[in-house]
Parts: sequence; structure tokens; C-alpha cells
Amino acid sequence: MAEALVRDVPDFPKPGILFKDITPVLQDYDALKQVIDKMTEQSRPLKVDVVVGIEARGFIFGAPLALELEVGFVPLRKLGKLPYNRLVEEYALEYGTNTVEIHTDSIKPGQRVLIVDDVLATGGTAAAAARLVERASGQVAGLCFLIELDFLEGRKALENYPIISLIHYQE
Repeated sequence: MAEALVRDVPDFPKPGILFKDITPVLQDYDALKQVIDKMTEQSRPLKVDVVVGIEARGFIFGAPLALELEVGFVPLRKLGKLPYNRLVEEYALEYGTNTVEIHTDSIKPGQRVLIVDDVLATGGTAAAAARLVERASGQVAGLCFLIELDFLEGRKALENYPIISLIHYQE
């Protein structure tokens, strides 16, 4: 059901990009519930202690998933958004860099962490999130995505971790 609601938006955010818009999935109660239920079912065997959601759409899926898994939720934010002591990780983009951060006390040593986001594309953001979790002394138990753009080969950046993706696109 959710896959049928994903909308293609050509030339966004720039010409030549076919953007996968998940807004219709979020607007449909049944589809959203199906997504959270499937993420929960596939993540439960990982026996996680905490869910880390990547800003911003990772928050949308991560918080309800954490509730279903009966664990806490930790926001991984863009640079300058967190008010307390934080760990910072810079990562490469196609042109330039970006930075994400997490509070230093958000993950306890040894906790098993599930990282959640909406889309796995090149894997850069997710790999940066995994490095932050490990720098915070957590263990990345797995990563969970609504969509995986297989043709961008993001799994290569995450080959040491279990990956859950509900919807796959080959092109």
C-alpha cells in the first residue's frame, strides 16, 4: 500500500533528479500504520535498546518505531540544532560537506542502536550517523529505511551493518 503512494517529483531539488516524495504515505493513516508495523516487525529481532532518528524524516518514523519497540528515541540533528554537549560528524556530499550531531549523553556505552531514516541513497548520512553512534560508545544493531534507492549503492557505505528497507527502487 505505501509503495503505491510514493510520488515521483521530476527535477527536484535540481534538474535530472527524480525525487521520491513520501508525503502521501504520511498523510494516509493505513499506509503510515503499515510502514510502522513492518519496521517494527523487521527491527524487533535486532533487540535494540534505543532508536536514533536522522533529521528530519527519520524523526517521523523513528519516534513511533521506538514506542512500538518500547525503547527511547534519540534525535540526530543537523549542525547547530542541539543545545547541550554534543559529538559532531562531518561527511562528504556530491559537492561539499554536511554535518550532523548528537548529544554526548544520549547513548549509554554498549547500547544496541537502530538508526532510522526515510531514504537510503548514497549512504553518506547514514554512515555518518553510524560513526556518531560508535563514537558515543553505542553498538549499531542495524539501520532501517522506508525507501532504498538500490542504483545509488548506499549499502556499500554501510556494509558492516544489517539494513532493513521496505521499498526498493532499481532506477
